Amino acid sequence: MINRRLVLGGLTAGVAVLTLSACSGINTVSADAQSFGSWPAGREPGSYAFERLPSQQQNDRLQTELEAQARIALEKAGFKPAADTKSADVLVSIGVRVSRADRAPWDDPLWWRWNGSYYHWRYGPWRPYYSRLGYAYPMDPMMERRYDREVALLLRDRKSSEPLYEARASNDGMTQGDLSLAGALFEAALADFPQTRPEPHRVSVMLGQPAPGK
Repeated sequence: MINRRLVLGGLTAGVAVLTLSACSGINTVSADAQSFGSWPAGREPGSYAFERLPSQQQNDRLQTELEAQARIALEKAGFKPAADTKSADVLVSIGVRVSRADRAPWDDPLWWRWNGSYYHWRYGPWRPYYSRLGYAYPMDPMMERRYDREVALLLRDRKSSEPLYEARASNDGMTQGDLSLAGALFEAALADFPQTRPEPHRVSVMLGQPAPGK
């Protein structure tokens, strides 16, 4: 499979615009989530502020838009925005990554996957076909590529700089997704807070739901 990396956000590099919309009419986003760390027992979420890596400071508009999506997820988890980084209880780093995977001519359909749907894949006489309920259709070129989408958050204690909680969530689809999808992935990443679940597990969240009190 040929991989073309469109965005490498993570916690170590910059981010780029998520331009395409999620599928119309789909209000639930499912993602594989993981969380790590040891949030202190009895500690309230408290106040937070974002901190940016130098590479993330190169695109202020985009980073602000991504932080706005992460902000909704943080406030749903119980955090409150601080006036500035000096007064925050925790500092939050975020990252977004989108990678495009195109099919190579030698790819074997044995390795294809479709997120548990009832679609299954096979080769037709000239090009890949897909089959649904017994009917075969030529594959649209858009269906020959997949986008892997991932977000990550790192929460550190401001005073000690100790990492307290790390969370990430990922899914894939036929488009890059848009900012609201990134927001849903941030929410999925923090779904278990303050508990941690290092093993990948499925989480479903509603797309575009505002934080409490909004």
